[in-house]
Amino acid sequence: MTLMTDALEPTRFDSNGDDEMRSGVYTRAVSVAVRLGAIGLGALTCLPRGSVNWARWIVVSLLAYMLLTYVVARRVESKRQATDRLATAMVTSAFLVVLLPLVSVVWTVVERGSNRFDSTFYTETMRGVFGEVAGGGYHAVVGTLVVTTLTALMSVPFGLFTAIYLVEYSSKSSRFSRAVQALVDVMTGIPSIVAGLFAYAFFVFLDGIPVLTALSTGVGHRSGLAGAAALTLLMTPVVIRASEEMLRLVPNELREASYALGVPKWKTIMKVVLPTAIAGILTGIVLAVARVIGETAPLLVTVGLAQDTNWNPFEGRMTTLSVYTYYQYVQPGVPPQVGQDRAWAAALSLVIIVGILFTIARVLSTILKPKGLK
Repeated sequence: MTLMTDALEPTRFDSNGDDEMRSGVYTRAVSVAVRLGAIGLGALTCLPRGSVNWARWIVVSLLAYMLLTYVVARRVESKRQATDRLATAMVTSAFLVVLLPLVSVVWTVVERGSNRFDSTFYTETMRGVFGEVAGGGYHAVVGTLVVTTLTALMSVPFGLFTAIYLVEYSSKSSRFSRAVQALVDVMTGIPSIVAGLFAYAFFVFLDGIPVLTALSTGVGHRSGLAGAAALTLLMTPVVIRASEEMLRLVPNELREASYALGVPKWKTIMKVVLPTAIAGILTGIVLAVARVIGETAPLLVTVGLAQDTNWNPFEGRMTTLSVYTYYQYVQPGVPPQVGQDRAWAAALSLVIIVGILFTIARVLSTILKPKGLK
């Protein structure tokens, strides 16, 4: 009986270790108090200086938040739980550090761009305007849409077909496949100004070929087509890489099931592979458009500056919102505030266009997503 009693007796642990479980609880109220205390400590560092330094306030508050979280949690919980809460606080602080610059940029653009964000800005051009309050960016909006659309028409088919070849037809050990992969990697990191200079030199070169002279541009070899060619060099590698990754995520079982039914390879790609990966491909295309829609350096070389609307991308100069923003800010005219307000309004327009593109991509990816996939 003594042996059975000893066997049934629960094991006793030493309560003096570092992982001793405290009797307190780290409640929501305690968490709120820690956050408020951290914000208060950050505010105290700004009071003696007489002015609010937001960067100092945020940095001190985040450091105080991590320190207070660990100290308070260590008082009411075990060391292991306190360490876990400290790690959570560090991850949260890192997320806020990354998020704050984005919020600051968007807030600044919205605040300053709203001064000229009116119907006049989107219905008037800069033709005959020299520093007055009048004038707008209608021609820049048109130029942005024309150049970006032309760029997408050239980049998306070429990039998508290249990705299909790399995933569905080529062998990973093929020299040609490895060469294409290396070329895509190099083009992904190419400076944008190099793409602009290459496109400009290419259209100048066309002037030396009589048969192709008609393809060359008119005024200084600058046109929407030249700008689209430069942006195509920047957008195509992004489309290739994004489409390739999405196509590789399609399970091979779907392809094998289609082949087992006697479906040809090209039809399997069209009916099985592409519909399965279309959501990710569309998202990648939108990211590629967002990558090039705000480019300025290559368009300064290839497109130039125009004061009026030009719908023809094959002849004459055009103006995009990025180039318009640059010139209005560095050459604002008299008074300078008028030109700077136009520049901020153009920047806000770019942000809105990119936001609309992302929204469209999300809606299309939801609609086109195959049934049964989460």
